[in-house]
Amino acid sequence: MRTLVALALPLALLAGGTAGAAGGDPVKGKIVFARCMACHKVDKSGTNGLGPNLQGIVGRPVASIKGFNYSPALQKKGGKWTAPALDAYLISPAKAVPGNKMIFMGLPNPDDRANLIAYLAAASK
Repeated sequence: MRTLVALALPLALLAGGTAGAAGGDPVKGKIVFARCMACHKVDKSGTNGLGPNLQGIVGRPVASIKGFNYSPALQKKGGKWTAPALDAYLISPAKAVPGNKMIFMGLPNPDDRANLIAYLAAASK
């Protein structure tokens, strides 16, 4: 079942769906986000913590918050934080972007990642 969720998320998003359409639950994602709250905010204040504010992260260019001191590795990554890109990054940030500054082991559970992405998308509206 978890393999199906891991495959369904990117496929649904490529087809124009959302994280919620791929089975992500924003309510459960808020619980997963508790692991991120020590460093990140998701609000319209525009203020950062140790990490950048994640308001509007889904669809935003990588390393694009003005005034935040991103690692050179993340600045070089390029692209946008699409749901599939976030999913790949959240598995293991250190492996996805070697040399990035985020000290987080990752979310190996595909359900947790889908739920977190659904929460980030919903919280950004």
